[in-house]
Amino acid sequence: MAGDVDAAQEGDVGGHGRKIIGIPGLRQYPEGVNALPIVGAVTTGRTLTVLGCDGSWPGPGGAGSGYVVEAGSTAILLDAGSGTFSRLQDWGDPGRIAAVVLTHAHPDHWTDLEAFATWAGFGPGRERFRAGNGHPLIVFAPPGLREWSHYSSAGWVDWRELAPSMVLTIGSMEARFGATDHGTPTLAVRLAHEGATLAYSADSGPSWSVEELGSDIGTFLCEATYTQECEGSFLHLSGREAGTMARAAGVGRLIVTHRWPTVSAEDLRGEAELAFGRSVEQASPGAVFDW
Repeated sequence: MAGDVDAAQEGDVGGHGRKIIGIPGLRQYPEGVNALPIVGAVTTGRTLTVLGCDGSWPGPGGAGSGYVVEAGSTAILLDAGSGTFSRLQDWGDPGRIAAVVLTHAHPDHWTDLEAFATWAGFGPGRERFRAGNGHPLIVFAPPGLREWSHYSSAGWVDWRELAPSMVLTIGSMEARFGATDHGTPTLAVRLAHEGATLAYSADSGPSWSVEELGSDIGTFLCEATYTQECEGSFLHLSGREAGTMARAAGVGRLIVTHRWPTVSAEDLRGEAELAFGRSVEQASPGAVFDW
């Protein structure tokens, strides 16, 4: 799977799956190991698993941004903030990841790539990613991020540079990228599989809109870092701004993420729902959504 990454022609895609069944559960691990609780069961064959979703810094027991997106036989790691590689191992075998997609160089979105690359080069992933018959760990990243990594020249890490408007095929998914409003080069991404679509804002201020990734977006995972009293202070979105953008773009479903640990989850979701005009879901570690 890791080698199944090709260029693709840009095209319109749409549709989405929305049904999620809330069945709490916990994977079994040896005594003393903290497993990631799996808090949803899904029905479409396309899943979004939240490894971490804290904004800017991890709160107690939290982790930076990181999500596993699955469709068909393909699994992508979308961002790899601090604390997410431990939780990736709770999700399953990291060797199943076809590619890592990093949206920008802020540490809360990529620094656990270092742990992943160490695992791939020297740990249990060595045979999968480094042995003579293995495949390198494919990492897509914006310009400049590679230079920050200890593994910028490692032979078992295959760095590939992203650019706005780029369209790729990663396994069974099409990925389309677009620049956001975040100062440092940052790329939002729209993933498509068999007519279903999932868009991820990465980090952005209010001068960007998900509409730039196309229409008919089924599920939108959107940053909402704080509540409206902080609007204009940073290149991030409030819950109100995230809801307003999603409503204007006509997205089918809104999931907010990247909340600062000091911000009330209830208050943030409340203003997002008021702006969106209907129910808004909130990312939390271990949450599983279909799309």
